[in-house]
Amino acid sequence: MTGLVPFNKKESGLLDLDFDLFDSELDKFFKGRWPMRQRLMKDTFKLDVQDKEKEYLIQADLPGIKKEEMKVELDAGRLTISVEREEKIDEEKKNYVHKERRYASMSRSIYLADAKSDGIKAKLEDGVLNISIPKEEKPETGVKINIE
Repeated sequence: MTGLVPFNKKESGLLDLDFDLFDSELDKFFKGRWPMRQRLMKDTFKLDVQDKEKEYLIQADLPGIKKEEMKVELDAGRLTISVEREEKIDEEKKNYVHKERRYASMSRSIYLADAKSDGIKAKLEDGVLNISIPKEEKPETGVKINIE
């Protein structure tokens, strides 16, 4: 077994085309992280939802975000946490050659079917937004059907 030689694309003689560039691009694509997932990780924030017996506990990691820059809404069971942030530096010196501003907008939504709109509590502490949403007690709607 030690004398086996792996298949060599260049010496195979099957095709005279050079596939090195194509092969290297495929290797780059499959070696790294998926590009779409990387972008999503950078553009959004972490959101954890715990389903307790009588309430939902939500934690959103929002380091560096002030409460004035965020909006939390519950509409027909859909909880939405939105952040809009504009960074600008006001300088007294007006003779700059180049000046940039940064604007960021992020939003996450989650559907909580039995969320109650009364008694919701939200608190921002050390870059973590904690939200407690009580659950509605829904009456049992199922019925047993007798078979004749």
